[in-house]
Amino acid sequence: MTPEPPPSLEELEAQERRLVFRTFTHEDAWALGSLLVELAREREAPVAIDIHRAGQQLFHAALPGSTPDNDAWITRKRRVVERYGSASYLVGARFRAKGTTFEESSRLDPDTYAAHGGSFPVTVEGAGVIGAVTVSGLPQLQDHRLVVEALERFLRG
Repeated sequence: MTPEPPPSLEELEAQERRLVFRTFTHEDAWALGSLLVELAREREAPVAIDIHRAGQQLFHAALPGSTPDNDAWITRKRRVVERYGSASYLVGARFRAKGTTFEESSRLDPDTYAAHGGSFPVTVEGAGVIGAVTVSGLPQLQDHRLVVEALERFLRG
């Protein structure tokens, strides 16, 4: 079986335009985080899950098989979303599309920032990016897809 190709820049940018909240409350963070836990448990995914809003951690879960390294990855991926206002996977893909890598060309400390998939902006209509939902523990594209799937389900509500 051939692995599914990664999404194009256009697809990734379309995800960000589509996955926007009207509001985002503490209760929303709990419900979205709980949905991510449910999806990860169904797949026996060894992930850690984190939701931040305006610098405050609103949700965190570490499932069996996850490690403290996953929390470090979460922090580094979330910082990319906070700095660039885009999904960590999209930021990395933009660098790759230019024939380089984030690590080579961003001039940012790779111990502080990681443009690897798994952190997605929490964007609110009229307010912009106010936070991030992040997963770590799977290969980066799978982390990204898990977050996108949860956001799509949550926003369909």
